[in-house]
Amino acid sequence: MGRGSLKASSQGIEAAKKALLRNGLTQKALGEALGISRSTISKFFNGKTVERYVFEGICDRLHLNWEEIFQPPPEEEEQQNNSSQIDALVQEIRKKVRKNIEETCGTMRVLDMTQPIDLGSIYTQVKILEKITGRKRIDLNNLLEALNLENSEDFDRFGWSQVKEKRVEGEKAVLAHNKLMVLGKPGSGKTTFLKYLAIQCNKGEFLENCVPVFIPLKQFAETELENKPKPGLLDYISHCLGECKVTEAQTKALQLLEAGRAFVLLDGLDEVREEDSDRIIKEIREFSQQFSSSQFVITCRIAAKEYTFEQFTEVEVADFADKQIQYFSECWFKQKKLDNYAKDFTKQLKDNPQIKELATNPLLLTLLCLEFEDSRSFPADRAELYKRATETLLRKWDDKRGIKREQIYGQLSVKRKEDLLSQIAFETFKQKHYFFKRGIVENHIADYIINLPDAPTDTEKLHLDSGAVLKSIEAQHGLLVERAKGIYSFSHLTFQEYFTAQQIVSEQALPELVEHITEKSWREVFLLTAGMLQKADYLLQLMKEQVDKLLSKDEKLQEFLTWADRKSEFVERTGYKLAVVRFFYILLSLDLCLYLSLDLCLCLCVYLREDLSLDFSRYLSLYLRGDLRGDLSPELSVDPSRDLSRYLRLDLSLYFSLDLSLDLSLYLSLYLSLDLSRYLSLDLSRYLSLDLSRYLEPDISPEIQEALQKLNIQLPQEDSDIEIVEQWFRENGESWSNQLRDVMIKDRDIGQDWGFTKEQKESFLQYVDANNLLLDCLENNNNYITRRVREEIESTLYLPFKEVENQFEKTS
Repeated sequence: MGRGSLKASSQGIEAAKKALLRNGLTQKALGEALGISRSTISKFFNGKTVERYVFEGICDRLHLNWEEIFQPPPEEEEQQNNSSQIDALVQEIRKKVRKNIEETCGTMRVLDMTQPIDLGSIYTQVKILEKITGRKRIDLNNLLEALNLENSEDFDRFGWSQVKEKRVEGEKAVLAHNKLMVLGKPGSGKTTFLKYLAIQCNKGEFLENCVPVFIPLKQFAETELENKPKPGLLDYISHCLGECKVTEAQTKALQLLEAGRAFVLLDGLDEVREEDSDRIIKEIREFSQQFSSSQFVITCRIAAKEYTFEQFTEVEVADFADKQIQYFSECWFKQKKLDNYAKDFTKQLKDNPQIKELATNPLLLTLLCLEFEDSRSFPADRAELYKRATETLLRKWDDKRGIKREQIYGQLSVKRKEDLLSQIAFETFKQKHYFFKRGIVENHIADYIINLPDAPTDTEKLHLDSGAVLKSIEAQHGLLVERAKGIYSFSHLTFQEYFTAQQIVSEQALPELVEHITEKSWREVFLLTAGMLQKADYLLQLMKEQVDKLLSKDEKLQEFLTWADRKSEFVERTGYKLAVVRFFYILLSLDLCLYLSLDLCLCLCVYLREDLSLDFSRYLSLYLRGDLRGDLSPELSVDPSRDLSRYLRLDLSLYFSLDLSLDLSLYLSLYLSLDLSRYLSLDLSRYLSLDLSRYLEPDISPEIQEALQKLNIQLPQEDSDIEIVEQWFRENGESWSNQLRDVMIKDRDIGQDWGFTKEQKESFLQYVDANNLLLDCLENNNNYITRRVREEIESTLYLPFKEVENQFEKTS
């Protein structure tokens, strides 16, 4: 007798039958009154085991004392004998089904894999969310607050991992619940998880006292057995055992199930055809009630669940975290004998946050691994990669497994679904709606449907169709997901950006796009749009016009750009492009420590293919760091004072022209002397020397040599005690720095205190960001841009507005 189940004795059955007559009931009427199936009532009256709550409910309705009519369990010795017999039966059946389980569950083959791979070699531990994110009853404000995105202009990429959910290992969740419903998005690894459980049980390493029974529900629903065109689960399991040469298969299957020794794994409830759905759901309900002491796990797509199994606990498969992604990729490339690819894969994912978003889904992570195999890198054209990812979710994933789902709306082909998603993405992204209410997205769907052939004109019918299409897209493809009650979003921000760009290209909405050039949230949309265009000239020209207008009305910032241009023309010819020299002086002159990173600063130089030495990068990095105590480069980590002093003595003329080397050295000396003791060890002060003549003489003018020598003489001697140096800087540091600044302004036209306001600095930062976005679009090898447009843009970067206009007048 299974756990938590009872059966009536022969005398008890007779008493129950008399009570049935006495109460004027039939077995059917009794079942209806209690909400219990007729087959379960029949089992009770035939002396078979039913769940305890069913047994007690029948007795209560018939006004019988259940303790007087139930069949007491066998004595302890008999129980032990039965247990030994069941143990032997488990070992017998497990031995017979081992090969079948290994063949059915031991391998996986998805997407464009040319051959199956061993599941054990690639399986990554599944994590389970104990609370389903898609069913939490929270409102939008709480949701945005949890994601730190409420009314925020400080846009950042986000993922649902930021909403901290308690995660448990999948196996622990199974052990904690006798009946488990595992929900998940398409490609989240539900089937792989069930196959892994079956393999582990088969090996005796998980639920070692049970026999695994793995049942693809689509296959079960469409199976016809001899004399049973629509078999029940017991018939199907018995048939499968018989195929494995188990004698008396049905009897033994029944013994296993009643003894609670079957580990029943029901995979893919969402894959069952609509015409079979009600029958299969009813069968699972009754079967799991009848054999309640056995272990059950069902998988289903989260949005496809329109029903409830009362006795099952619902959990959700969590997205892959970083460690899971790394482990999976290492296993993947190892079994492909490409071990050295794994490190590059992880690094490139880290450098591409948009692509990394996709890697949280095991199916799309597999796609990324397949793509990476070809060239040890991701495709340069991210739009093409996203296209393959969306195609995988919209069509390939079901096609590869032979699944044909019902089309909720007959005219909605894959292409039209893509068009619909593009329209939804564009309209919501423009409004900064990364989460949107069900009514909003249904309205967008209705707007799209109404223009299709044979679309319903009835408003109520149109609304119903819109809701059905939304559920279809969510359940079948996972591109739209319900994050909270009535609140939807795209499953990944990357998909919303991709479909937004697709809509912009389709509608040629380029002028509307460039209006967002200063908004960080639109950066990826710009890059994708440029890559999708057959010819990107017009977009790049619109972007350049928009960038140049950003500072056109600020006289001081225009004066500053004019000065940078004058300096670039004044310095000795170096072979560097003028735009690089202009940007060099802009960086040195602006206090952008709090705004710009080293990578951003060097973006222009890298794009224009200038050969900047590592030592220059170090100099520039040191200048831009607002607090040298906090974030020194690895090269400075052991002894910052000693290492930085070594950099200050480098022969810069090996890498730059005389003018650039001298100006950079002067700037560094000024910058470090302004507040030396605040940022660096005072040991460094003894290395702060302006004796540039040792490698620049006689190329610089006698006047500046004399001025620098006078300043140099004022500094403490290199072998001075720390206390003397510290005292000197306290008393003379500010005056000395001002003298240095005067020399720089007079003789080098540098070092001016421009006195920009906070607002002007922020505006200039937007200008720099927009220019770098423009360069990123130019740099993309997948963008076709004519030589004329490319040269026009490159030659006018960081020029004042009037000068840009003059340049274009000359070339037009």
